[in-house]
Amino acid sequence: MYKINKELAEIFSELSAIYRFKGEEHRFRVTAYQKAATVLEHLQEDIRNYMTDDQLEEITGIGESIAEKIREYVKTGKIKKYEKLKKEIPPDFIELLDVKGLGPQTLKTIWKELNITTRAELVKALEDGRVEALEGFREKSVQNILEGLNEQEKADQRILLADAIEIADWLVEQLSAQPGVIKVQVAGSIRRGRETIGDIDLLVSAEPQKRERIIDFFAEMEGVRKVIAKGDTKVSMVIDQAHRQVDMRIIDDEEWGAALLYFTGSKEHNVHLRTIAKDRDLKINEYGLYESTGKKTRIAGKTEESIYKKLGLTWIPPELRENTGEIEQSAQNKLPTLVTVDDIKGEFHTHSKWSDGLQTIEEMARYARDEMSYSYMVLTDHSKSSRIAGGLNEQRFLEQFEEIDQINQKMGGHFIKKGVEVDILPDGKLDLEDSLLEQMDWVAASIHSHFNRDNTDRILAACESPFVNAIGHPSGRLIGKRKAYPLDIEKVIAKAVETGTALEINAQPQRMDISGEWAKMAIEKGVMLVIGTDAHDLANFKYMSQGVTTARRGWCQREHIINTREWNGVEKFVTAKREALGVKSS
Repeated sequence: MYKINKELAEIFSELSAIYRFKGEEHRFRVTAYQKAATVLEHLQEDIRNYMTDDQLEEITGIGESIAEKIREYVKTGKIKKYEKLKKEIPPDFIELLDVKGLGPQTLKTIWKELNITTRAELVKALEDGRVEALEGFREKSVQNILEGLNEQEKADQRILLADAIEIADWLVEQLSAQPGVIKVQVAGSIRRGRETIGDIDLLVSAEPQKRERIIDFFAEMEGVRKVIAKGDTKVSMVIDQAHRQVDMRIIDDEEWGAALLYFTGSKEHNVHLRTIAKDRDLKINEYGLYESTGKKTRIAGKTEESIYKKLGLTWIPPELRENTGEIEQSAQNKLPTLVTVDDIKGEFHTHSKWSDGLQTIEEMARYARDEMSYSYMVLTDHSKSSRIAGGLNEQRFLEQFEEIDQINQKMGGHFIKKGVEVDILPDGKLDLEDSLLEQMDWVAASIHSHFNRDNTDRILAACESPFVNAIGHPSGRLIGKRKAYPLDIEKVIAKAVETGTALEINAQPQRMDISGEWAKMAIEKGVMLVIGTDAHDLANFKYMSQGVTTARRGWCQREHIINTREWNGVEKFVTAKREALGVKSS
């Protein structure tokens, strides 16, 4: 992302939080600023490009007032309104607003009654009983807040995969442009596709005479907060973006494969490989695979494949390297051929301006077709119970159907499929009438309320509907913000198999739901999976690659993922469930 876009997105996000704290009467400002933050976060161009032609107000989500603030920031580096407002709320409270158990009213009460202004003071007051002594607080609510603070603290130590990829891609781009650099590769948990990332590891192969210059360039780059260590072949530093540590190593070309294998990990995978090497009188490290006796000759190391081969193994995709059976399967040449981004034919989870999306239906569809090269896109706006997301009632969906038909005709085909993300209500019923759901091409059912209870029964009930094709983001988690609600995943998987219902891998960075672990459990029992980006704007479509990564971590092959089917194959899946549950196909 362009730096100025990111800075403005953070400011508007904080303005939204400040107004949340100030009270319900500011709800429209809350929504407007958060929408502007989202737009800027995903904007594909530098925001200043829109100022030259006076086009700021033409950007969806940027009104006159916000445009003025953007101009002010570009010109002065500050927004006076923001500088004034942030003095009216303790600085720690902005981040605390999203902690489970806290919220504007709770924080206001604690602030006024106990004169608490920092996170540290809040934790102390929660632990010593002062908060529980306040009217309206109980032992359980205090415990929930402490748990929420603990979750947030753990989340702060790591960043989401999507954020790490964005940073890593930028670093790779900078390094690749330097004279003498032969190749650059991201290693570590990013390469393995973990949901959250600690440090960022980069490997560089470079001409020997240019190494010193490359090391100096990297250590002195814009955005470097602190250099921790700097040597002939390595730089460790902390960068401003997400306050992450970045380790960059320059290695010889003959060591490339060994270093990539070693620094990709996981630790458990590497330990297992060392055991195999030892059994063969070999030694493996980040420099290569060696004979452990005699002259200790290096026998492999230039490529990962060469090392695996010498150990009697086939190459193992990075996403599988968690020591969960991949080495044993590799030894028997039984590793699956994992699904790839190129296998994806269409998108199953999108939102438009009709509910809480930022783009029109046509804008979403044309991007999905022209930029993503998809064969179809399912539009799944929210149903009526999701009021905060502008959910549609039955009549509004019928009106939306008419617009979809018009756009499809305009685009020359049936690219847009009629769908919905229908709420599963607390009693397990669906938020829309069956008579409407039956007209849908695809129905995803999701839970958007009552996150503190066991929601297994709600999902099981939704699976029983002949019109529900998939369960959206089944665990309900938001990484770093909200734990998954209690859920018996084994029962859900069994019911999905019984009813012919798919489970979603929701690729939104904070969801990544279901996880790779649950995906593996599901496909082993015969459940079909569908990958959805939950796209609310054009930039969100890029998350498909991370959804595929999660599927790969779950050992998923092409045949396990509904998105790899052309639409006639999807229709067969939908029809099979309806007929199995007694609904005749029309």
